[in-house]
Amino acid sequence: MQQMTFTTTIKAPRELVWNTMLDPASYREWTRPFMEGSYYEGSWDEGATIRFLSPSGEGMVATIERNQLHEFISIRHLGFVANGKDDTTSEAVTSWAPAHENYRFEAVGGGTQLTITQDMLEDYVPMMEAAWPKALEALRALCEAKA
Repeated sequence: MQQMTFTTTIKAPRELVWNTMLDPASYREWTRPFMEGSYYEGSWDEGATIRFLSPSGEGMVATIERNQLHEFISIRHLGFVANGKDDTTSEAVTSWAPAHENYRFEAVGGGTQLTITQDMLEDYVPMMEAAWPKALEALRALCEAKA
């Protein structure tokens, strides 16, 4: 596993960035670089189960390990969703899970610095290196249009 870090500064308050990032409708917009039509089911509440899904319903299952309102979210990825079922025990999953994806929202100079750290298997690093900057640019544009 490799830990990847991505950072952007958005000219909008933390609360607006937080709300835009987690809102179901805007989530579908800023996550397009990862997969067109991606969405989530579940809750961002601490301890809740959340599923990050493709239009076909395949994806990842996770829990929200920490949620400090407008400051920090830690997602603990537990496995895959395939054929409508969570897989948290197969060898394909236990070779990497659990893995974390963290979001830190910091107030800076009238805006927000958003930093993402993510545990990633080496095979997926190039894809994430290409997708994250585009996703963050989309999120920045959405937030700044609202600010």
